[in-house]
Amino acid sequence: MTPSARPLLAAPPHVVNVGVEEFAAAPRTAGATVTQIDWRPPAAGDARLAAKLARLTARPDIEAANATALARVLDVQPLWTDVRAAGELIPELAGERMLLHAGPPVAWERMCGPMRAAVVGAALLEGWAATEDEALRLAGSGAVRFAPCHHHDAVGPMAGIVSASMPLMVVEDRASGLRAYSNLNEGQGRCLRYGALGDDVLRRLRWMGERLGPALRAALRSLPEPVNLRTVTAQALQMGDECHSRNTAASALLTRELAAALARHADLGGIEALDFLRDNNYWFLNFSMAASKLALMAGHGVEHSTLVTAFARNGVDVGIRVSGLGDAWFTAPAAPVDGLYFAGYGPDDANPDVGDSAITETHGLGGFALAAAPAIVGFVGGTPERARRVSEEMAAITLGRHRDYRLSGLDFAGSPVGIDVRKVVDTGLEPVVTTGIAHREPGIGQIGAGLTHAPLSCFTGALDAFPE
Repeated sequence: MTPSARPLLAAPPHVVNVGVEEFAAAPRTAGATVTQIDWRPPAAGDARLAAKLARLTARPDIEAANATALARVLDVQPLWTDVRAAGELIPELAGERMLLHAGPPVAWERMCGPMRAAVVGAALLEGWAATEDEALRLAGSGAVRFAPCHHHDAVGPMAGIVSASMPLMVVEDRASGLRAYSNLNEGQGRCLRYGALGDDVLRRLRWMGERLGPALRAALRSLPEPVNLRTVTAQALQMGDECHSRNTAASALLTRELAAALARHADLGGIEALDFLRDNNYWFLNFSMAASKLALMAGHGVEHSTLVTAFARNGVDVGIRVSGLGDAWFTAPAAPVDGLYFAGYGPDDANPDVGDSAITETHGLGGFALAAAPAIVGFVGGTPERARRVSEEMAAITLGRHRDYRLSGLDFAGSPVGIDVRKVVDTGLEPVVTTGIAHREPGIGQIGAGLTHAPLSCFTGALDAFPE
């Protein structure tokens, strides 16, 4: 050995392991420092789709279309302007026995337990049936029509059932003239959206239609200007919310905006409304959803764009829509939820992923903004470090970052926004969603909360359908 030569392993090696994590075990056991690189072949190893992905990458017309679509999403200013009965806003609900539901289209025969229970509750609420058994027979007879909320510019959490008498919020963007709708959040405990049934559930829904809705409408009309939901969301992200599963700060901020006006309308139920809002930490969720739906509506319908503009689940199927692919749904079986359960329940009791609330992830909130919400990671299973890693990973599958939605956990970087079908298929990273967990049996309700993913096959299906 020459004097200048050095032993090959004068120090412990640093190994980079790409792909299968098990390959890192042997060098790590031998004392090596191992850096794991999570790599997967593009298009899940499908050579034909991988070749198509290559042809659609860095194409000028697609890049220009995506820049246009994303700019439209980010330019939306979601203003809460009104609260009205669903039948007044969506004429089809008033003209016949029709209900809206969460997720892509699903027939009664395929509906999950929580959604079936919510259908029964809505039929009782509307007076179409006098008993639960009668409502079940009515729904199964074909006498009730069903349509996705998304087909009517609306969104609904969990089962997402909307009927004619339910009050809906109206969220508008004055520059584009677009409007989006959502029902009002029922709060905690036994709720129709989770499939709970009973007199207590129906009493609350009737009160919301007869007292809460009119009080909110009167309060809104007395304000000097509509409530800008983007401003509330931006503030709440700095206060520990991710505006999907955690809305504690946003709910308090929105209640503060309304409190004085509600108090002035005690005759319409304003004080009752304040009592209700005081205990409802989920209140802002539906506003977050409607604002996100409005923004993604603005980005939909741009020819050649690969931007995902809807992501929704009905408890049986998960589906996405893509800006440049019209109103087609690309679906996969609904995914399980990895999370924490209330005492006495476990994974065997859980319904697969359900609800329109993942529209918030599509807009850079929820799982994409997890780095902003350290208080939630324990409840959904994880650590603050994992939360930061999730938000960083989601930036690899998006077209940009939000100008106003800043994440303190990532040094105030903008939240990743604008899921790109191509990037999901290329990286194999599935969009992360924070969500609640409903019991699979009808009539029980929420049993936990956690994290889930949008299945990769939704995105490979959309890429396969994309015109070249």
